[in-house]
Amino acid sequence: MHRTGENRMNATPVEESLREAAAGAIADGTVGVVIGYGHEAGSDVATPLFARTPEQARGLVFDATCVGNLAIYLPKPEVRALGRTGLVVKGCDLRAVNVLLREHVIEREDVFLIGVRCAGVCEPPLHKCTVCPVHDPSGCDVTLGDSVEQPTADASRANALVAEMEAKSIEERWEFWKRQMTKCVRCYACRQVCPLCYCKRCIVEKTTPQWVETSPHLRGNLAWNVVRAFHLTGRCVGCGECERVCPVDIPLGLLNQKMAGLMEQWFDFQSGLAPDEQAPFTTWDPNDPEEGIL
Repeated sequence: MHRTGENRMNATPVEESLREAAAGAIADGTVGVVIGYGHEAGSDVATPLFARTPEQARGLVFDATCVGNLAIYLPKPEVRALGRTGLVVKGCDLRAVNVLLREHVIEREDVFLIGVRCAGVCEPPLHKCTVCPVHDPSGCDVTLGDSVEQPTADASRANALVAEMEAKSIEERWEFWKRQMTKCVRCYACRQVCPLCYCKRCIVEKTTPQWVETSPHLRGNLAWNVVRAFHLTGRCVGCGECERVCPVDIPLGLLNQKMAGLMEQWFDFQSGLAPDEQAPFTTWDPNDPEEGIL
């Protein structure tokens, strides 16, 4: 899966087109930096590559190892200081960009999106890839790669793991989550890798009052992970990065998938499919009849 040395020079047609598009955007001043993927010796997955010259853009790659969601860099002030940002996105990454646009964290004119059609990453493809509804990142400034057959969204397959968990008794579920939450070491890797965790000050860093205990014990761990799941409700795009980087393998995706399933069930809503979508919990309507509010 990992390519090094000589193999890195044997670029695929998609990679050649990617490098050409990125180098051209840098050369003509369209962007100040292009953030994409590169290969680094010793890493099994592609690592972020910041190209600021056409020559550096020659190191860009795109293959099954390009797992990470690079949208995480868009809100960072040190990245914005480099000028207009070019970003290489897969369909799932574009969903995160759409949420950032929807929440006015970034503005569309400040980003140059290079979309790459993607049938899935890793071999075999990750579960998130088998249920992904966006293999073609439409709406980008440049879109590369051959068309990918768009599968029909299968909610039952997407929520299969959630359904399996909910088939257990309440006692069994509690024992399961108690074991999982006890493992948490409060490293906050899940927060750091999430493109939608962009708060300048996280709730766990607030001590007056202290809403979430910071010690890595069951009570504080449960509060942290539940609060974070609610914070992402109606926002999470299912990129799976939080679960991928968790050092103790807590199935965080189960929590996010559960909440996403409720959003689809109650509001017929999937997050990140368009930058102008009306999200259930972040849209205000002065004509809302407030039915159901006690």
